[in-house]
Amino acid sequence: MSDVLNELAEILEERKQADPEKSYVASLYQGGTDKILKKLGEEAIEVVIAGKDGNQKEIIHETADLWFHCLVLLAHNDINVQSVLDELGRRFGLSGLEEKANRNK
Repeated sequence: MSDVLNELAEILEERKQADPEKSYVASLYQGGTDKILKKLGEEAIEVVIAGKDGNQKEIIHETADLWFHCLVLLAHNDINVQSVLDELGRRFGLSGLEEKANRNK
């Protein structure tokens, strides 16, 4: 599963050098954090709506869009996707309540 994420992360990194007139991702980078966050928020709302409607195809489609834009945000901030995967791995065996409480220490 992470192979797809890692390959996509590499492409997103390459798009930092692309022409914003020819690349959607480059246009997001050019717009900066605010543009990326706006798009990320839109995608999150679309996931919520798809989830409310219960349409599995739409949930999958919108979640893919959300993940894609999360990867754009990570790349924009020079965060490697492996860092997120490592964090998820670190949480195995912890209850959600315990993990959240440990963040504040």
